[in-house]
Amino acid sequence: MLRFFFWRLAQLPLILGIIFCVTFTLAWWIPGNPLENPDRSVPPQIEQAILKQYNLHSPWAFARSYLGQVLGHGDFGPSLQYRDQTVNQIIRQGLPVSVLVGSGALVVALVVGLTVGMISALRPGSWLDLSSLALAVVGVSLPTFVTASVLMVVFAGTLQWFPVQGWGSWRHIILPAVTLGAMPGAYIARLIRLGLVEVMASDFIRTARAKGLSRRRTLVKHAMKVAFLPVLSFLGPAAAATLTGSFVVEKVFNIPGIGEHFVQAVRNKDQFLILGVVLVFSTLLVLLNLAVDLAYAWVDPRIELAG
Repeated sequence: MLRFFFWRLAQLPLILGIIFCVTFTLAWWIPGNPLENPDRSVPPQIEQAILKQYNLHSPWAFARSYLGQVLGHGDFGPSLQYRDQTVNQIIRQGLPVSVLVGSGALVVALVVGLTVGMISALRPGSWLDLSSLALAVVGVSLPTFVTASVLMVVFAGTLQWFPVQGWGSWRHIILPAVTLGAMPGAYIARLIRLGLVEVMASDFIRTARAKGLSRRRTLVKHAMKVAFLPVLSFLGPAAAATLTGSFVVEKVFNIPGIGEHFVQAVRNKDQFLILGVVLVFSTLLVLLNLAVDLAYAWVDPRIELAG
């Protein structure tokens, strides 16, 4: 396992290098000028001087200087849109918010998905099972912005249990986390239900039942560990979906995470902020997938991790 761990870590620079090249190419060819501002015009001489100062006049000069300052000092450079802040400051302020919302969404997805999936597996074919499957289909089918709108109307507007928008207390986390966790939670419910139904029909479960264990105890103690393996594999993509999907949710709920800054950076061609956010999120996602692979081998020792 250690060999696999270090082999995957050694691949991290290559993966990030490919991501940087693709992102840089797309960001450079975005139409527009990062110095354009409808509220304040910049004289052409000053604009050219700023472009040259930040090496924005040449893609090769920009890439060379940018990689040098990132690798040498961990500095993602200034923000061309937020003139009084650097990219490092923006990420330091917004990333904890985005990670908190994404983590809350994963918790919601796991709790709801495992609970609904186990209830369905206990009574396959019953009305409870069919209702749970229908709920899972709805959760998978609804886009994030539709789920967010429904939750805001019902729980913020009608019932007034939670605030509509903003940030500052645990109450502001609930609706965004539920919105983000609905889709992965529905997938987890379906995976757990299918896995448990299949495992409960296997020979070692019949042996456990023959020894006198109840169906519920057999499901929780023996079948759940095997059925959880597909869910564990899904957690890597689910973490990516909750982190990157928070961009839309942050916009809807007006959350001061990194998503709003990233959307504005793309609209205003802020190359420094675009590259900084993409590199930080890419590193997090690669590490999350590595953690899932290691956890997979830990849960099922029969699996050999080849490096």
